[in-house]
Amino acid sequence: MGFISGEELAVTLAPVAVYWLYSGIYEALGSVRALDRYRLHSRRDEESNNMASKKEVVKGVLLQQAIQVAISLAVLKLTSEKDGGAGDVKAGHASAPAAAPSSSSAAAALLDVAARFGVAMFVLDAWQYFAHRLMHSSRYMYRRFHSWHHRVVAPYAFAAQYGHPVDGVLTEALSGAAAYLASGLPPRAAAFFLAFATVKGIDDHCGLLVPWNPLHAAFANNTAYHDVHHHLSGGRRNFSQPFFVVWDRLLGTHAGYTVTARERNNGGGLEAKPICNDRHVLL
Repeated sequence: MGFISGEELAVTLAPVAVYWLYSGIYEALGSVRALDRYRLHSRRDEESNNMASKKEVVKGVLLQQAIQVAISLAVLKLTSEKDGGAGDVKAGHASAPAAAPSSSSAAAALLDVAARFGVAMFVLDAWQYFAHRLMHSSRYMYRRFHSWHHRVVAPYAFAAQYGHPVDGVLTEALSGAAAYLASGLPPRAAAFFLAFATVKGIDDHCGLLVPWNPLHAAFANNTAYHDVHHHLSGGRRNFSQPFFVVWDRLLGTHAGYTVTARERNNGGGLEAKPICNDRHVLL
């Protein structure tokens, strides 16, 4: 048995592989001129408004992912050592003849994983909301760490995880570890969950509001919702990420939005405009 098992590799590397594959798909879609009418930011905006070059973004994301992989592996190793006898139990069961699972036991197992998946989503959302809000509430934390992420004023897919390494650890890596530990997801389900969360994070930053995206239909927290947060005037609203908007609604940081067509002489496409008439919204 090697230092890293196949399941541990899946948990640590699946989100990284999915990140570059899925964001690469968005990059390909973004190059299709026929889809320009669905862009929340024109190509001109990406070039002129963003303060970090795409080369800097790639380097920053790779550094953050390397740190996340190290933390994920450390968490997996610590939990496997804590569970000590798990390997012996599996070995003991391997020598006994396997009984075919009944339909009722299979359904119960599926429901158990689904419930754990829901717990993981809740924990990830809660951790990221409060960590994200802290990054904006503390002037020092924002200027020193979180402002890196907001150098990308006009978000695009592979900039989703761009930020200062400290911000990445506090907001991204530790939230994933907390969701894994709190939910007790088995490794394969955890790999799927982390890959799904990665897809959702990319989707929230993709800047392409196509009508046939199922994630935009399933979640109120979508690319237009998060784009409001990236507006220069919207940094103290819409902190929730990546799944739900419940924390914003409960704690008074929610801003609705309207999506309107941008004038052709201003790059065309679409624009998400925040609605600031909610008395609970922090302005």
